[in-house]
Amino acid sequence: MPAEETKLSTTALAKKLELPVQQLFGILKDYGWIERKKDNWALTPKGEYEGGSYHSSRRYGSYIVWPEQLEQHPLLQAIESNQRITAASMCRYYPHLHARQINRALAELGLQHHSLLGWELTQLGKAWGGMQEESSSSGAFYVTWPYEIIDNPVIHRELSLQSHQIPTPIESEDTEPDLFATSNAPADHHHGIDGHTLQSSLQTGVCNWLYLAQLAHAFHRALPTPELVYADFYVPAGNIYIDCWDSDVPPGELSGKFRRRELYKELQLRHLEVNASDSDKLDEVLGRGLLAFGIRC
Repeated sequence: MPAEETKLSTTALAKKLELPVQQLFGILKDYGWIERKKDNWALTPKGEYEGGSYHSSRRYGSYIVWPEQLEQHPLLQAIESNQRITAASMCRYYPHLHARQINRALAELGLQHHSLLGWELTQLGKAWGGMQEESSSSGAFYVTWPYEIIDNPVIHRELSLQSHQIPTPIESEDTEPDLFATSNAPADHHHGIDGHTLQSSLQTGVCNWLYLAQLAHAFHRALPTPELVYADFYVPAGNIYIDCWDSDVPPGELSGKFRRRELYKELQLRHLEVNASDSDKLDEVLGRGLLAFGIRC
């Protein structure tokens, strides 16, 4: 009776190939071997042809496994594990974030800082494998990172939280981390990077954006009126009030938001509105809106 064929999870296969797990997930997707279906990875006919199948675990549920000999596949053998990655190319793994947001997140962690020359590497960033680069066309400074940084638990946690993804830890070879999954779980409270306790994911996104843009801001700030009315956010630089319009504003709060609109107009206060449909383009909406008031981020 032939011995049972050894199967490897994608995580275990990445370790065999000495590749970052997220890089391998992205490569298998590019090859057309796996595809995204709602919140899970699924095999394509091409992936099944290459020997992919499903394994069910009581602890981890159903996930894709591959024959052990797949590590010898010419396409996988040709992958370079010593490639370097930039903030712009990290967007592939965090599609809800822009390169500027990723650069700001790396700066907030102390790995780089922004100067007139561009993004400059810090000592801590150097210790994490960063290398200072200079654009041959513009002369602007930027930083490249070892590809392994996308599997760094700190980087994965911070970028996942900002892109509303689940920061799934990589626990063992039997774990199949869903590194691209989005979180739809309801929560009564949301916490910003700066410690603010927010009321919605949209408010959290705005709060995090302002913090990473290094803009001092207040949450739930009273307007300068005898009538006690609160804006969602207030940016002292420029005296700008910001309100978030979620898609499901309760009727009791809706009247208050319309009242704020009236007061902004009556008092000629600077204000911005961020809608639920703007959640995936905050960099564009807030950046453009603040620039109109003379604040460059």
